[in-house]
Amino acid sequence: MSQEEQGQQKRQGQQGHEGQEEGQQARWSAVDHYFTDHLAPADEALSAALAASDAAGLPAIAVAPNQGKLLHLLAGVQGARTVLEIGTLGGYSTIWLARALPGDGRLISLEYDPAHAEVARANLAHAGLDGIAEVRTGAALDTLPVLLAEGAGPFDFVFVDADKQNNPHYLEWALKLTRPGSLIVVDNVVRNGAVADPGSTDPGVVGTRRMIEAMAENPRLSATAVQTVGTKGYDGFALARVLA
Repeated sequence: MSQEEQGQQKRQGQQGHEGQEEGQQARWSAVDHYFTDHLAPADEALSAALAASDAAGLPAIAVAPNQGKLLHLLAGVQGARTVLEIGTLGGYSTIWLARALPGDGRLISLEYDPAHAEVARANLAHAGLDGIAEVRTGAALDTLPVLLAEGAGPFDFVFVDADKQNNPHYLEWALKLTRPGSLIVVDNVVRNGAVADPGSTDPGVVGTRRMIEAMAENPRLSATAVQTVGTKGYDGFALARVLA
């Protein structure tokens, strides 16, 4: 086989693989849409939050609707009255979580980017949740000590969806700000499968691996992690319960 023929065969193989991946993603998305249409349909406030985030140029990395519903159900099953969210973006997941709280509940969400925080505040006000949910601006590793000093905790439920290299630090702070029985959920832990690679130098992978290992080693936690596929591709989340 000539070099040109070998090159053509390689290109055809790559194209076939890419086509297979596209077909796989299309199926994952179709299943997600089916579940969402039946079990987590959009309403005006949620749709408006996504539209406002898109119009403001925020990255399209909010949780999928069925994942938002999962957060809502977990917080509800937990009987949460207080929620801490690390990473607000446009407030889409914040709306799902805040809706699980009683009228006198409290949610504090931490967002690094002031522009993102303003979008989130407007979305929460539009959803009628600004009396329950508060967005604080600044690096979370700066604002978390402030929460502790204020006596803002303990929080019944913590959702972490921020810069992945700091996941170990966010876990440490979550433990300081929770109580026995609290739940901690950390999103985007699979890193498209790279979390299983001990040789990865990607900061997000390294940070996530350190967090998973810290969960495993900490006697105060009982934890697991789940792989997922869907409109957001191949990913997953970790779930930990505080024991003591």
